[in-house]
Amino acid sequence: MKKFLLIFSVSLLTYACISVRADVTNSNTIAEKTTNYNDAKSAILKVMRDQEIAWNNGDLEGFMQGYWKSDSLKFYGRNGLTKGWQNTLDNYKRGYPSKAQTGTLNFVIKDISQIEGTNYWVMGEYHLKREIGDADGVFIIVFKKINGEWKIVADMSC
Repeated sequence: MKKFLLIFSVSLLTYACISVRADVTNSNTIAEKTTNYNDAKSAILKVMRDQEIAWNNGDLEGFMQGYWKSDSLKFYGRNGLTKGWQNTLDNYKRGYPSKAQTGTLNFVIKDISQIEGTNYWVMGEYHLKREIGDADGVFIIVFKKINGEWKIVADMSC
């Protein structure tokens, strides 16, 4: 089962990268070259720290600022595939309507790797400490530098 999940995850990630690359190119977004891995890693980690802060303040809209504000954003989770920034935000609002559900978020980053150009993946864990019971899981997210900003363009969390 673990082998299947790994193969499935890599296949989904590959599909997301190809699909997002086409979407970004087709929407006339400027592709920017990243020459320094450490600069990219630092900027990506800052986005994720900002997301933790927003989440822990109950600010789901602030949390979503780390995501590409596009109908082409892809989020794959326990409930299947969600397309689009607004649909993803709406799902978060339904699933986490109060501080009891959002709790305190902590990311544990296991790997940040360049895929190609300004595409990077981040693999890690999330941990939610909550009054209603803790929740833990894993994720693979794809970042892309779009118009000078690092944004999540695809997210697979479970």
